[in-house]
Amino acid sequence: MKRKEKAAETETALKAAAQRLFATRGYLNTKITDITAEAGRAAGSFYNHFASKEELLESLLGDLESAGDDDARKAEHSPDFSDPAAIRFHIRAFWSFHREHTATMRALRQAALVNEDFARTLGEFSRAQSEEITGHVDYVTKAGFELPGPPAASVAMMSALIDNFVQMWHDGLVDLAEEDAIDALTRFVYRGFTGRDY
Repeated sequence: MKRKEKAAETETALKAAAQRLFATRGYLNTKITDITAEAGRAAGSFYNHFASKEELLESLLGDLESAGDDDARKAEHSPDFSDPAAIRFHIRAFWSFHREHTATMRALRQAALVNEDFARTLGEFSRAQSEEITGHVDYVTKAGFELPGPPAASVAMMSALIDNFVQMWHDGLVDLAEEDAIDALTRFVYRGFTGRDY
């Protein structure tokens, strides 16, 4: 195996090991030596790829950004939030995204609690994600509906609601089947944006 390919394989193995450990132990309770042991790599190999555990987590954050961009490019994506089907698509995409990346998302939140720089990085990431869909609510006002607040604030409310609800559902705190939960969220958000049921 070429050196470059081996390095890429090691980086991938370290990130996968970190995600497994973050899922079982949490970010704060995972050490770099735990990650290298879980990955089956020498302890020093970590520093050939990452300067710190925070830098590894920032790399995982970059992976999340790429995965989110892939969802936005899907053919069925519609930005028209006056259409409940478009809202449901976004909720379903976030739901699937959260399921696939739960360990990383929890690790990001834990790191933000103890590291001010990381808190800023995560805040900027969240803000950028919200800004990407702020234009989606323009369709709501163009269709003659009145948003509950300015577009950016309305999107922030929607994002916080969905994020917290999905976390509660994954933690077993909401007693609804997955599709029923997604439908309930869609109805709630659509009603919040338009004042109407569908």
